[in-house]
Amino acid sequence: MHVVVVGGSLDHLDMARELVDDLERRWSRFRPDSEISRLNDAAGRPVRVSAETLALVRLAVEGAQITDGRFDPTVLGAMLRAGYDRSFELLTDASPNGHSVLGSGFEGIVVDEEGSTVTLPAGVGFDPGGIGKGYAADLLVRELLSRGAAGVCANVGGDLRVEGEAPEGGPWAVAVQHPFRSEPVGMIGLRSGAVATSSRVRRAWGPKEDRRHHLIDPATGLPARTGLAAATVIAAEGRQAEVVAKAAFVAGLSEGLFLLASTGTDGVLVDDRGALYPSFGLHRFTGSRPQATTSSALATAGGPR
Repeated sequence: MHVVVVGGSLDHLDMARELVDDLERRWSRFRPDSEISRLNDAAGRPVRVSAETLALVRLAVEGAQITDGRFDPTVLGAMLRAGYDRSFELLTDASPNGHSVLGSGFEGIVVDEEGSTVTLPAGVGFDPGGIGKGYAADLLVRELLSRGAAGVCANVGGDLRVEGEAPEGGPWAVAVQHPFRSEPVGMIGLRSGAVATSSRVRRAWGPKEDRRHHLIDPATGLPARTGLAAATVIAAEGRQAEVVAKAAFVAGLSEGLFLLASTGTDGVLVDDRGALYPSFGLHRFTGSRPQATTSSALATAGGPR
């Protein structure tokens, strides 16, 4: 992660590290003692979880409903079968396909707000994946502002959220990375909002003849092949940007642009040839070069005003 705090102190940065470390302990599927791992191990039975995890699961289910299942937090089994069974930096071009009997089914998830429990359907696995990063950025910005910071930019694994004053006044500046080129797609100016990019290029593994990536199409259970290389979405919050970016990538060019319009978000889709397809309202964020650029923006991400 990369955090920029305006009008704060080094204590704010220590606080940021502690908060993200705490969320990692709760949400990582690679930690056997995390709340997410306990949920998966106990699928079919209610599990008491923290308020943060309860909210994460509820928001993930809402995201799946809003996108008609194109974003699906229960594709863990498909992810494991594609070979994503360990932390990404441990995957190589020689990593084989994996094995899992887990199915999907976000419709059967029960979130009991009063009892603070979550129940997954038996035989279904939950993977917080991208929405966990986006929501962590939202929580991080909210917490630092409540502790007196005048402005915050939080980039958690490429999901970026900004709020408040930028380092030199004016909007925050976000460079949207092109999946195939060194120069960015463009610059976005944001005063408040979030940006997320879903790309098949960055998180890919396996041999050339069986190249796989982490963006699973829930309809097929396989890495999505929709003619898109990347989808960048601008939204009010990080978890919203992440959900719509992943769903737009899975939907493909035409339906992806329609999804942006229907959810009130903006952004740009990049096809497999590198051609750009901006949303109708993207110009609102790119009308003039922003005044203040932060290095945290130079990730595979973007953000709203």
